[in-house]
Amino acid sequence: MKRSVKPPRVWQRMLSGRRLDLAHPSPMDVEIEDIAHGLARVARWNGQTRGEHAFSVAEHSVLVEAIVRRLEPGLAPEAWLTALLHDSPEYVIGDMISPFKALLGESYKGVEARLQEAIHIRFGLPPITPARLKKLIKRADHVCAWFEAVQLAGFSPAEADGFFGHPPDGISFTLEAKPPAAAQADFLARFAAIQAAMTRVAAK
Repeated sequence: MKRSVKPPRVWQRMLSGRRLDLAHPSPMDVEIEDIAHGLARVARWNGQTRGEHAFSVAEHSVLVEAIVRRLEPGLAPEAWLTALLHDSPEYVIGDMISPFKALLGESYKGVEARLQEAIHIRFGLPPITPARLKKLIKRADHVCAWFEAVQLAGFSPAEADGFFGHPPDGISFTLEAKPPAAAQADFLARFAAIQAAMTRVAAK
């Protein structure tokens, strides 16, 4: 007699109590508190950064959103939120370094894309980021990565230039990794500020 094979578990229980199915993520199971908590505890650069604390994806996300606004000041708050959430699937799947993503290929990209769409729908954003905005966010992501690489991850400026391009004139900041609770609070505060701005725009 053959023993039935139990299918593998493909969902994760969140601290909010939500049960997020990675194969078929539902927007109803997405909560910003879970995202902020997770991203504040996911390390950029696989944790290979200087300082007492890891530099988190939550900190990176807040910076990228700020850089997007610097690069293009006339954007609507909806675009700001898209930038803040650009790495949000990593609260579930972690921040895999680019070489590992390349090895995994389409299987990783498919899971990431489904999660991103569910997150966007949950917060009233287009499921797919418009190409022009996606390009702008990628540029801001590279600017942020340059400073992370040089200040935290041990890259020389010339080496970082080769991977990410040199940052535009006028954009400069000093990075210091924060404790997870502080990174989480900053992410949630920025989310709340953007939500308030979106409400004001909608009310006009």
